[in-house]
Amino acid sequence: MKPKQNSFDVMMAGEINPLRNFALSLTHDMDDSKDLVQETILKAYRYKDKFEEGTNLRGWLYTILKNSFINQYRRNAKRNTFLDTTDNSFYLDQPSHNVANEAELRFIRNDIQKAIETLPLELRITFSLNVEGFKYQEIADELGIPLGTVKTRIFVARRILRERLNEYKGFLELPEQLA
Repeated sequence: MKPKQNSFDVMMAGEINPLRNFALSLTHDMDDSKDLVQETILKAYRYKDKFEEGTNLRGWLYTILKNSFINQYRRNAKRNTFLDTTDNSFYLDQPSHNVANEAELRFIRNDIQKAIETLPLELRITFSLNVEGFKYQEIADELGIPLGTVKTRIFVARRILRERLNEYKGFLELPEQLA
């Protein structure tokens, strides 16, 4: 088992600089990025038994880093939340007054776009037209397919996307087209 650990150590050493660059692009702060890389490396070693040799180590590490960044942001957001018991607290809870983390939203948008791009072509086209606001009948007419086929394709696309984006369940209110 010792050679496998050495192999993992060697592979990890080659990923430190890319991890630093990725962390800095998220945090925009050198100290925070160093902390994030350190946390990522610790988690990687803690869960190295979950890493399958021969798979993409950098992708695995980037996922750990990204999730650590998002979790830290959520912890900080909870820690900085305050309760205002005045009569005007209604306005604090309005969605128009909430500010989202741009980096986290960028990850979510990218993940949604990637999930849509992996749909089979006929599902992706039908679903995209629906998201753009076309009615089922308009889609059927545009694609020259029966109305029932449009409904089925959109249903199947939503089900696939719901499964692929399950990690955002409860965190992200998906657009009506995905719900």
